[in-house]
This record gives sequence, C-alpha cells and structure tokens, in this order.
Amino acid sequence: MDNKPVIAIVAAVVILAFIFGGSYNSLNSAKIEVEAQYGQVENQIQRRADLIPNLVSTVKGYMQHEEKVLMEVTEARAKVMNAGTAETKAAADNELTASLGRLIAVSENYPELKADKHFTELMREIAGSENRIAVARKDYNSAIREYNLEIESFPGLIFAKFFGFKPMNQFAAEESAHEVPQVNFQ
Repeated sequence: MDNKPVIAIVAAVVILAFIFGGSYNSLNSAKIEVEAQYGQVENQIQRRADLIPNLVSTVKGYMQHEEKVLMEVTEARAKVMNAGTAETKAAADNELTASLGRLIAVSENYPELKADKHFTELMREIAGSENRIAVARKDYNSAIREYNLEIESFPGLIFAKFFGFKPMNQFAAEESAHEVPQVNFQ
C-alpha cells in the first residue's frame, strides 16, 4: 500500500493550516496594536480633561465677564468624557481644543491671570497634554495604516474577508482645522 498520496494530503493540510494561522495571527496582532494605540490616545485626552476643572476654577475668579467661554470649555470637556466611539471622541476632542483656544485668547485680556502661578502651571500642563495627544494620534493613525495595509494586501485581503476584519478610520482633523485663522490686533 502506497502512503504517498495520504502524506501529500496531510502535508498540504498542515501547510494550509500554517498559512491560515499565520495570516489570522498577523491580522489579529495588527488589530490589537490599533486598540492599544487608541488606548494611548484616550489616556492623553483623559489627562488633559482632568486638568480642565482646575483651570476653570482658577480662571473663574479673574474672568467674571467671560462666563460663556468657561461654559464652552466645561461643556466640551463633558462631551469628551461621554464620547463612546473613536469618531465621537475625535469630534469632541476637536471641540475641546477649540474652546481651550478661545479661553487662552480671552485670558490674554487679564494680565493678573497670566501672572498667576497656578494658571501658568496649568497652561504648561495642558500644552504638554496637547503635545502628547498629537503624538498618540500619530501613533494611532500609523497603527491603523499598518492594519489597513495588512487587510488590503495579498494574502491578507483573502483572510481578512474570511475572518471578518474590516478597514478602520483614522483620527482626522475637522474641516475647520484646514482654514487659516484670522488674527486681528486692534
């Protein structure tokens, strides 16, 4: 009795199992990396959001006539804290960044506020958080790019469809971020 056909079939099955397993593991590793990088984005956004209440309470005493700006910052922070998906978190984070920008611009009208040690320390911490968020977003977008390349390249695209892996969207700036800001010194 000749065992060569049986050995060939067993070898082909083993080779296919290694190919399937390797492709699945590669796709899954890329997905896990995306999730880990998103966790870093969330950590940095949370760090900045945790600084906001202290900033608002510090500023309140000085900026009694700027209630609207303080409310915008507080509401934007709440949206970030309650955002569920990556897309809603990105939109809420963009809104928080814009409202913080308005708060900083208004604070320029209050020299005694700018001289306050607590305020300057909080602003330094928030600026550091902004830099960390930018780096975390870049790393997250790189991980998504790698993941999307993995599922859209051969042989990954075959296995991605078979295992149900789908492309992911990157963190993107809002359209308003592409506009040049108007500066008016009067």
